Amino acid sequence: MKENLKIIELKSTNDYREKLSELLIKVVEDGASVGFLPPLDLTEANQYWDSVLKPEVILFIATVNDELAGSIQLHMSSKENGKHRAEIAKLMTSPDFRRMGIGKILMENAEKRAKSENISLIVLDTREGDPSNNLYQSFNYIEAGRIPHYAKSADGELHSTVFYYKEL
Repeated sequence: MKENLKIIELKSTNDYREKLSELLIKVVEDGASVGFLPPLDLTEANQYWDSVLKPEVILFIATVNDELAGSIQLHMSSKENGKHRAEIAKLMTSPDFRRMGIGKILMENAEKRAKSENISLIVLDTREGDPSNNLYQSFNYIEAGRIPHYAKSADGELHSTVFYYKEL
């Protein structure tokens, strides 16, 4: 698979908007906690991707055989006292490409880019109990704390969120 895997930094979502929206809809339907609840319609997904890229947001996608396999965002702090930090956001792997190392490769690329931007601190959050916790811990992210009842799932249940950080 690795020979067919490409990591691309997008400067515009135009060429991938449809595929990005399909990815977002798929992961939300699959239960991912990425800020949306199912059913997520195409219009809302398109609106999200149309507005996501800003000067402080770096978006990487992973493709396998020209199919969109995943994405990750690195949000650079725009605050004067926070230029040294960034946030990992919306790490998504298509259910069709799970357990193939896509998330790991996207994380490696985001961290590499953060280092090249002189970022010394990365933060992120994820729903307690999600498999992503294992991925972040394998990258030596340190749990900073948990907030109960932070995110709602499709069934209305409230879940805790775990906040992590890593010094680069």
